[in-house]
Amino acid sequence: MSAPAREVRNEIIYQGRKLAVDDDWLDDLRLRIDDLCAIAGEYLEPDQVDQLREACYFATEAHAGVYRKSGEPYIFHPLAVARILANVRFDHETLQGALLHDVIEDTPYSKEQIGVHFGPEVANLVDGVSKLTQIQFNSKLEAQAENFRKMFLAMAKDLRVIMIKLADRLHNMRTLGAMRPESRRRIARETLEIYAPIAGRLGMNHLRQELEDLGLSHLHPLRFQILQDAVRKMSGNRREIVGQLEARIQSRLEDEGITARVMGRSKHLWGIYQKMRHKRLPFKEVYDVYAVRIIVENADTCYRVLGAMHSLYKPIMGRFKDYIAIPKANGYQSLHTVLFGPNGVPIEAQIRTEEMHVMAEVGVAAHWRYKSGSDGQGSHAQQRAREWLRKLLDMQRRAGNPVEFLESVKVDLFPDEVYVFTPRGEIIELPRGATAVDFAYAIHSDVGNTCVGAKVDRRLAPLRTPLSTGQTVEVIITPTARPNPAWLNFVVTAKARASIRHYLKHLQREEAILLGKRLLEKALIGHTGGLGELPTEHLRSLVQEFNLSSFDDLLADIGLGNRVAALIAKRLMPEDGTDETTSPDASTQPLLIKGTEGTVVSFGKCCRPLPGDAIIGYLNTGRGIVVHRDHCKNIAGYRKNPDKWIEVEWEPHVNADFGAELRLDVVNRRGVLATIAAAISATDSNIETINTSERDGNTTTVHLLLNVRDRAHLARVIRQLRTLPEALKLVRRG
Repeated sequence: MSAPAREVRNEIIYQGRKLAVDDDWLDDLRLRIDDLCAIAGEYLEPDQVDQLREACYFATEAHAGVYRKSGEPYIFHPLAVARILANVRFDHETLQGALLHDVIEDTPYSKEQIGVHFGPEVANLVDGVSKLTQIQFNSKLEAQAENFRKMFLAMAKDLRVIMIKLADRLHNMRTLGAMRPESRRRIARETLEIYAPIAGRLGMNHLRQELEDLGLSHLHPLRFQILQDAVRKMSGNRREIVGQLEARIQSRLEDEGITARVMGRSKHLWGIYQKMRHKRLPFKEVYDVYAVRIIVENADTCYRVLGAMHSLYKPIMGRFKDYIAIPKANGYQSLHTVLFGPNGVPIEAQIRTEEMHVMAEVGVAAHWRYKSGSDGQGSHAQQRAREWLRKLLDMQRRAGNPVEFLESVKVDLFPDEVYVFTPRGEIIELPRGATAVDFAYAIHSDVGNTCVGAKVDRRLAPLRTPLSTGQTVEVIITPTARPNPAWLNFVVTAKARASIRHYLKHLQREEAILLGKRLLEKALIGHTGGLGELPTEHLRSLVQEFNLSSFDDLLADIGLGNRVAALIAKRLMPEDGTDETTSPDASTQPLLIKGTEGTVVSFGKCCRPLPGDAIIGYLNTGRGIVVHRDHCKNIAGYRKNPDKWIEVEWEPHVNADFGAELRLDVVNRRGVLATIAAAISATDSNIETINTSERDGNTTTVHLLLNVRDRAHLARVIRQLRTLPEALKLVRRG
């Protein structure tokens, strides 16, 4: 530790040097440092307060000569951030980290230098908050996403990282007026989308509400002002009514022998604004709800108070929630009920203990425990927060890129909880709208990947069925099953979405490598003996030239259509271009299509080719080969890229089902659809979709999408349909 700083009337001497602070700001700086140390001194040891003061002077020297857009010295910002955390009684390492949080990012000091002065724990906190400023990104979104990914990784190691970041963002929002309007809107939107929900997820509701109100004031300043004025006008009239409510409730509880604190609770502006938007309600209907909070000694008394409130005012059915028995994801506990108050005015009541109240306001910051020799588990809320962070880490490992990870986090930050049960009675918490697939992935990724069905309250239900609180869900699995890409259309949890994408990407990569190998082998036929006879050094140099990590990456690029196999083959051929085994027609042999290649070989929905049709393949970047019928109308538009076309043929024995579209004009009679379905079923075919459109009063056009094996199978279906007396005209589409 360096020598302590000395203060004289007009200067501060630190490490033998006068700190570079303008005389105009010197008294203000002294006052702010003393104020911070006084707050911290209420709960920290004297030597810890001395270390905090040392960090104040170190940060002052590091940021010397730098000013904020408001014109004040930059050091005032980290002092304010540390003060926010000191008010919540964070440990001295966190406060030092807050004071130094911009030092690595904005000054020449390194993480190692901070570690030498204040220890590795503080250095890790500062590094976790610092942005990745040395890396070049393609876009602001990519930079934002990568910085958030770094922050979440640091959070998983030490939760205090996000506490510093939240306090930093809160002070920035309080002083955002000095920024340009477009910067204010961008920062406000980021605050509302990321930081405020994180604060809520960690149970820090007081901080969340201030972030939300500040975000609204900068994102929609006119709307904020109108709402603020409307609340101010109505508050005068409401104060007397709320006072009467408090007095009547207090009197009733005293009659029951219950000691409690009763207080009115005001809604914050962002909550009013959101309810008006989502429920399309006018301001009077949203604000015409009176809210009270009742705080008692223990959980048993909470339920006694609930009974007293329900006898005093009639409860509104379906508006009671017991978050004491089943806490929210962030550890929040309370009883919520809505009552018919005087003259039918709704009253929202929250009943909780003193400890629950502290937890509701500051969440994971309550009862902070980072003591040497402890197990480091901290409070119940901290354990829940760490569990959430473990899920985020699992998501980021599965995410393909930082932007995808950030989108997954955003989805996960807005839960409106549903509580369902496993067959063993365990509670699984899911966001509202979650399906049986989300439930399966919440149990385990392997369960989600192999699920084929579900039982909800012992009855079979589709996997896309939204779940409701109180239901018991059982997942049916098959070891050979795999995720369906269509699940991405209805799953709502970030874990399910990330797991499905990860599985499909891994599967697509394997399929792309196999297809790329087939395409490259085909391009090399007649020029070499095949990939196996090419020199390893030649393959390695080509991989390095393309800046890839392995030859499999090159094969995957070929399979996905990102690189042309013929051009890669030319690079791999002997330099003199001669080979006695060369056959001019060998490399033009068509690629055989099995129909089971997976995601890297798809079939054009414009023409829906079937085994037996003459076909041609188009290399579509990122998708692999798209197979069309050779007379498809879309082929003409692709002809401008001849190097993308590849000769393909069906294998002699194809064992798969394919889609075929038919358009059938029929006489409009009762039961005609049943007749059509029976005729198709008789040919061992299956109807995937059926749509009808009435042409006139006598004729209806039926559009059919069928599953058939090949062209011959489709011909049997067509012959069967043409025998129907109701059939007028039948054509195959595409």
